Amino acid sequence: MTRAVHDGPALDREARGDTAAGLPPAVATVEDPRPTAAARRRPGGPTAARRLLGARTAQQRTERRRSALGIALVAAPVLVVVLFVGVPVVNAALFSLGFTGGLNQALADIGGDTVDGFSFAVYGTLLSTPTFLRDLGATIGVTLASTGLTVGLAVVVAVVLRLRGGFLGSALSVLAVVPIFVPVVIASWSVLTFTDAQGFLRSAAAQVGIDFPVWGYTLVAVVFGSVWTSLPFAVLMIAGALQGTPDALIEAARDAGASTWRVVWQVLLPMAATPIVIATTFTVIGVLGSFTVPYFTGPNAPTMLGVDISKYFQAYNRPQQSTAMAFIVFAFAAAASVLYLRSTVRSNARELGKGQP
Repeated sequence: MTRAVHDGPALDREARGDTAAGLPPAVATVEDPRPTAAARRRPGGPTAARRLLGARTAQQRTERRRSALGIALVAAPVLVVVLFVGVPVVNAALFSLGFTGGLNQALADIGGDTVDGFSFAVYGTLLSTPTFLRDLGATIGVTLASTGLTVGLAVVVAVVLRLRGGFLGSALSVLAVVPIFVPVVIASWSVLTFTDAQGFLRSAAAQVGIDFPVWGYTLVAVVFGSVWTSLPFAVLMIAGALQGTPDALIEAARDAGASTWRVVWQVLLPMAATPIVIATTFTVIGVLGSFTVPYFTGPNAPTMLGVDISKYFQAYNRPQQSTAMAFIVFAFAAAASVLYLRSTVRSNARELGKGQP
């Protein structure tokens, strides 16, 4: 069976490239690489991308300008701190280690017993001197006693103000905060006249036939003066923390049968742990470096290191030794500040943890 082959005009058209229907073949169109107006108006088009890139670039420029402005504003105080605090501290540290040239040349020339050349000889000599060790022990003892009394009294005043209130709490808070408005010099003389041989304590005790001890010009008077000057800050810190304790916690503890002591020990004090640590740290640092109170109320021997530093620099003409004493005091203060830093880091970590889902 054979199939008929159609020839004629159709085959001729196919040979020329025309379609069998007689229409010309479709011409392949080349797309214009430029986007059309509709494409430019689409959110994802090239123009939108360029606009987004331009917006990001403008935002980055704004952020860079803000950063530069912030650095410029901070540069002035940072420069002041570096020039007037950082450079003198570094220079003093080098001087205590035996570097007597440069800015330390004048002190090295006028000072006595100056050690030249890098060494720890100044510190070794101080730590092997019985007088310095006695004064160091007196300083640490006064600091511990003053800090304990200050924080203890501040806690008592804050607890009474939080739980009792009324006239008693207001009176205690006023009495505790009043010393902040009294200059340290006046407070020192007041403590001295209160505790010396002709002071109020001995006079009042003599009226009833009691021979009260003389505490003027002793380390006891130094402790009194240190507590007087340090108490206001501690009361403000701890009382503020206890006032922020929710009433619901206290009422829930009382409903559960907790006594006042347990409410204080297990509810109030844990809530004020960080402020208590801060008050303790600042009290330690303040008493360690105090000068006015021990100078006016303390004995000639033993003396606290703040007075020793002044004596070694001015009276004994030994600036290198006084500088080494200052760094020893700084070492103890830095050790005390570890508690503050640790408590602050933990508190910040807890606050950040609360904000995270």
